[in-house]
Amino acid sequence: MLDRRAVFAAFVLARLLPAADAVVFAGDAATWRVVGIHDGDTLSAIDERKVQHKIRLQGIDAPELGQAFGTKSRDRLAALTKGKSVEVESHGEDRFGRTLARVTVGGRDVNREMVAAGMAWHYTRYSDDKALAAAQRKAKASQRGLWADAHPVPPWEWRATERDRKPQPAGR
Repeated sequence: MLDRRAVFAAFVLARLLPAADAVVFAGDAATWRVVGIHDGDTLSAIDERKVQHKIRLQGIDAPELGQAFGTKSRDRLAALTKGKSVEVESHGEDRFGRTLARVTVGGRDVNREMVAAGMAWHYTRYSDDKALAAAQRKAKASQRGLWADAHPVPPWEWRATERDRKPQPAGR
């Protein structure tokens, strides 16, 4: 018969130790290799166990690929990260199961770099990051990237317009 203390100790240890397949916990950082770029704010990276993760850059929103500056934004993220080892600081997951993260490469904050280059907006709906806000103010004042456009459309507004344009299924 098992000793009740041993069973309790095993239970406590199992709860305290992360699972073998766990994603990086909020606030922790890990070094992963970027293997793909989806758009200007989403990339794929492989961890040390060769598991691929989809990462959404936390605090920013980049133009969609069908939108003005969408391709340029994706290309800029690729130039900064593709094929490189990056530090991934997880901030949990979004509703699509992507890891929300701050990403750095060679000590450079990729999230901030994308906003500073005018290749993404500071996503104030989900972020109050002062560094991202300052980077956006400077990019806008300098008319860098998407800010060179006379009327840049934020991606959240563009997505809402695109949803309105799509035909609704019959019976609705």
